[in-house]
Amino acid sequence: MLEAHEIVQGESLQTAMAIELGFDDRQKSRHKGVTQCGQDIGWFIARGHVLKEGDFLKCISGELIRVVSAQEKVSTVYARSALDLTRAAYHLGNRHVPLQINDAFLRYQHDHVLDEMVKGLGLQVEVESAPFQPEAGAYAAGHSGGHSHSHDSSHGSSQGKSHNFVLRPHSHTHNHDH
Repeated sequence: MLEAHEIVQGESLQTAMAIELGFDDRQKSRHKGVTQCGQDIGWFIARGHVLKEGDFLKCISGELIRVVSAQEKVSTVYARSALDLTRAAYHLGNRHVPLQINDAFLRYQHDHVLDEMVKGLGLQVEVESAPFQPEAGAYAAGHSGGHSHSHDSSHGSSQGKSHNFVLRPHSHTHNHDH
């Protein structure tokens, strides 16, 4: 069995082997699979890293195995406007749904309850078989995991990062006399 501990990237890399994986398997840091040519492989990669289309698993023996996103059952959301698509992304994001975002559609792993919610917002949902490549998220691999900026007590000093706040006046007045 081939064993991989490293992920490499590069469109120009040449390999004779590939492994087709669904999103659930691409999330696993320790997993076994079978390449398209029938070779067993096990990978042991850093937790939190999600394999994506075009990544390569580098085996201890030197082989490179290209990751291919498998076709899987997904729900693809189409809208009449960017605002409608943004609203759907907001509501799906509030449910912490892994979400593929494109300028023409949103895509998530099929879930009939989510489909009904999105349809209720007035959008079109198509259940189909397609590769699923969700956004990596704000705390993706490459970060130390979790919340990563410092919270020192020098917020106003030149040493710490400054926070710029912009106050905008309201266009209407509030009458607080009841």
